[in-house]
Amino acid sequence: MSDKFLSQEEIDSLLQKNQSINGEEPDGLSDSEKDILGEVGNISMSTSATTLSTLLNHQVNITTPRVELTTFNEIISSSKVPYVILQVQFDDGLHGTNVLMMSIKDASIIANLMMGGDGSEFNEETLSEMELSAVSEAMNQMIGSASTAVSTMLGKRIDIDPPLVQVADLSHQVEIKGLPGEANVACIVFKLTIEGLIDSEIMQLYALETAKQISQTMLGSISPSDGPAPDDEGEFEEEEEPEQKAELPKQEAVKQQPKKTEVEIQKPEFVPLKETKQNTQSRNIDLILDVPLELSVVLGRAQKSIKEVLALEPGSIVELNKYAEEPLDIYVNGKLIAQGEVVVLDEKFGIRINSIVSTKERVETLK
Repeated sequence: MSDKFLSQEEIDSLLQKNQSINGEEPDGLSDSEKDILGEVGNISMSTSATTLSTLLNHQVNITTPRVELTTFNEIISSSKVPYVILQVQFDDGLHGTNVLMMSIKDASIIANLMMGGDGSEFNEETLSEMELSAVSEAMNQMIGSASTAVSTMLGKRIDIDPPLVQVADLSHQVEIKGLPGEANVACIVFKLTIEGLIDSEIMQLYALETAKQISQTMLGSISPSDGPAPDDEGEFEEEEEPEQKAELPKQEAVKQQPKKTEVEIQKPEFVPLKETKQNTQSRNIDLILDVPLELSVVLGRAQKSIKEVLALEPGSIVELNKYAEEPLDIYVNGKLIAQGEVVVLDEKFGIRINSIVSTKERVETLK
């Protein structure tokens, strides 16, 4: 019998080989999980490319995903160019952090296109406030459409918190909420091309927890409708608490409902609606045509003190900041996109669009 003992390094090497044989990876993601993340990223970022094409009016392609397991600190330390980093936290459906990274040069070209330029003017080191606002809007739209695509693939609703944008200029340490610098992250690297203007790479990062949730759900090991984990006795803890919380707003609404009183109201007179023909240019946005958007019309606004609000009662009149002749503001998902006037359609209110807000004006309103 040999007297030679195995060293700790040899033992670790044998354990890693055994894990690979069993289909497991010592870094936390198996090959099948990486393949699934690559496919999910390919589909979701293709949707983002369509969204970006619509914003820029240029053909955008985001393809050839490559999945790596690394750390955020390693990505920053190995970077040779500064990046624009957009991060969002998953609020419902998934847990963890989602990060989108784009080089300053690519971001500057996209910002120039959004502000009506031809993409020839760009900066490789810094961004102005206007450029940062423009590229923030573009990246926000991209990550929003990508999250919608992931939600469709997983078969459950996914909500994200408002995004946070920052610039990593490599001269100071960058911190990402929910993504420790030394923790493993799933990094999906894509090839980004925009009609001869950009031929580069863009990165999407998932926290390891989020990456495993996505891959395991696609593999079928997690049900899309999974709730809280059961305890040892097979019962869910605090099962009745959400129902009690859901009933409270209803009870308060009943208490605060005002008594009905007769108020004399004068009906407005409207110009009859005429049909108008408008030529629309078809664009390749088939992948997101079924994404629901909330359209709202703002009649006017008023600023009141708490005392004045508490003094309101049925029959009170609140003066708004708009004159009767001024056009009304039309918002889509909270963003001003057009102005119009009120019309009547079969005894229902409608809105006739008089003007469309330009992309440059929408960017300026974000400042």
